[in-house]
Amino acid sequence: MQSEAQRRPRLTPKGERVRGRIIQEAARLIYERGVAGTTLDDVKKAADVSGSQMYHYFPDKDELVQAVIDYQSGTITGNQRQADLSSAEGLRAWRDMIIAQARTAEGKGGCPLGSLTGQLAETDPQARARLATGFEQWRAAIGDGLRRAHDAGRLAPGIDLDDLAVTLLAVLQGGLLLAQAQRDSQPLETAIDTLLTLASPSPRASDRHARGRR
Repeated sequence: MQSEAQRRPRLTPKGERVRGRIIQEAARLIYERGVAGTTLDDVKKAADVSGSQMYHYFPDKDELVQAVIDYQSGTITGNQRQADLSSAEGLRAWRDMIIAQARTAEGKGGCPLGSLTGQLAETDPQARARLATGFEQWRAAIGDGLRRAHDAGRLAPGIDLDDLAVTLLAVLQGGLLLAQAQRDSQPLETAIDTLLTLASPSPRASDRHARGRR
């Protein structure tokens, strides 16, 4: 089966840039206003494209929404893979970055993928499948980071890393949802810190791991 990218007509570099700008602006507007509150005209104005350009790249809103899901999934997964969870400094920086983003926004918007799931999962099977794929990619990226943290002795020795990756993703989603409802990043901060504390090795186990690496 061909992927959507393979089925789509090949674009020139300029065409790819225009299409990318449309998707980025659509993602921003949908995150701020929701799917129902964002029209193709809104996106056209924000991306500074003509009507013919808009409909050339995205004949209907549904196709644009699917592209936004893929864009948000790729952005989140890419950012997650860049995070260094193998050092105490990297783990702290990752934690601080997530909380700072929620704090700056005062919880508004929630998670880009989570908010789209709430809007689309029950009415759009294609969108739900794409969102599920996006969450799985995110979970896998978290899992890779946790394996590096585990190898560096930052996690409890016997912990199941696959289960921990799912749990951490669920903690992020729940924490962001509470932050959105309460307009306060504290629930997210509490949830992340509690899980990381529970997953951390005891001082004695950490010392044994450090001696074993010498």
